[in-house]
Amino acid sequence: MLVRLSNHPFFRIFPAIMLPMFLAVIDQTIVSTALPAIAASLGSPERVSWVIVSYLVATTIAAPVYGNLGDSFGRRRMMMIGLAIFIGASLLCASATSIEWLTLARIVQGLGGGGLMTCAQALVGETVPPRERARYQGFLAAVIVSATTVGPVVGGLLTETFGWRSIFLASVPIGLLAMLIATRLPPPSGTPLRRRFDWLGLALFVAFVVPLLLGLEQARDFDTTGTLAVIGCLAVSIAALVVLVRWERRIEAPLLPLSLLRRPALWHANALAVFHGGLIVSLITFLPLYMRVVRGMSAAESGLVLLPLTACVGLGSMITGWLVTRTGRTAAFPSWGMMVVSAGMIALVLVGDRLDVMGLTILLGVIGAFLGTTMGVVQVIVQFVAGPAVLGSAAGFVQFSRSIGAAIGTAVAAAVLFTVLEANGDLAVHSFGVLLADGPSALAALPAPQQIAVETAVAYGFKAVFSALSVFAMAATLLAWLIPVRRI
Repeated sequence: MLVRLSNHPFFRIFPAIMLPMFLAVIDQTIVSTALPAIAASLGSPERVSWVIVSYLVATTIAAPVYGNLGDSFGRRRMMMIGLAIFIGASLLCASATSIEWLTLARIVQGLGGGGLMTCAQALVGETVPPRERARYQGFLAAVIVSATTVGPVVGGLLTETFGWRSIFLASVPIGLLAMLIATRLPPPSGTPLRRRFDWLGLALFVAFVVPLLLGLEQARDFDTTGTLAVIGCLAVSIAALVVLVRWERRIEAPLLPLSLLRRPALWHANALAVFHGGLIVSLITFLPLYMRVVRGMSAAESGLVLLPLTACVGLGSMITGWLVTRTGRTAAFPSWGMMVVSAGMIALVLVGDRLDVMGLTILLGVIGAFLGTTMGVVQVIVQFVAGPAVLGSAAGFVQFSRSIGAAIGTAVAAAVLFTVLEANGDLAVHSFGVLLADGPSALAALPAPQQIAVETAVAYGFKAVFSALSVFAMAATLLAWLIPVRRI
């Protein structure tokens, strides 16, 4: 049996896609525990979430581009290009002297890293028959387990030992090794279909995504200037979306194959990826901030508390892949799994502040395990329904959906948090930056009434964040139950 498995075509590509996937996943989690240190070093704590959001904006834009170009020019070539951009941008991130510089560098990094997962998933889809893909998703999940598990812990340890810049420098040797191993990927079988790239579609897509996320970031300001900026951004985004949809329906080789969304299984699955991505990435982004400013944990301690959440996501994905292969059932697993996640998020809102560290760790582990029932199943369903002709575009669409959900989710969570803080006055906003740098002990110098007011405002701010993310979980649950492909 082991010999038969080792001869499977999947294992010819797995070593070459393993490290790029690892980089794509760990770059989201390893930064999370460094956010308080980054905010303390570079200032602008109200914009620190853009260290995550900027990367997600870029990966959102890059995912369908890599999927489209991979169908035309081969996935090995696109993988190498993505890795080269990622490595160069990691050096730019490490040299940043302001949040604005770091944000721009993260955009470039996202343009490189955005296609790594897309290319890897498409290569698996090319190599493995549909029914077996769930089984081999377990091996991919093992990579995700490793990356998501060690990311927060390593990020915290590197930040405390060598400073936050070391988390970006650590990506360079791993990226170079990944490029070396990726040369073993097989060349494209047959002659790739060379299609004219949809540059206008890409420009319209950027014009839709960027103003949308900027508008969400500005939404926390209630003054006249802020309101006008939000309205302007959203108007540009909606106009670009309307033109984009009309354009993509007209051309022969669109950047976004919107015709796929005519099939209910595909648009339900991609919509599920939006809300799932928004939930999981926002949790990984904002839980370290919560643990620092509310519970006074260090970066390393936050990473250890996040460990069950991140590890159990991968564990749940591995178990789900095995069950899908054994039973042929698909959407049943995220349907029930996301119901448990929704209940867990509601518990986090209602009793999270009363849980001790062990209780919080257990709750996050349960949420993580059932979050793991979703993304592998979404990829299997989308690749099964889309078929081999547009496999890369379909895989890119899923990654695009997850990335835009993650970007919107973190932007919404940041807007909710700082809206609550600003509603409680300038002292709460200013104190948040001090709390990030020094923890709750920094409030000791304030008079008791002000100290209580700040602690209450911060606690309510994070309750509001977790409440918003509970809505994401419930929307994902509904969409999972609506997916018509229940068995393959």
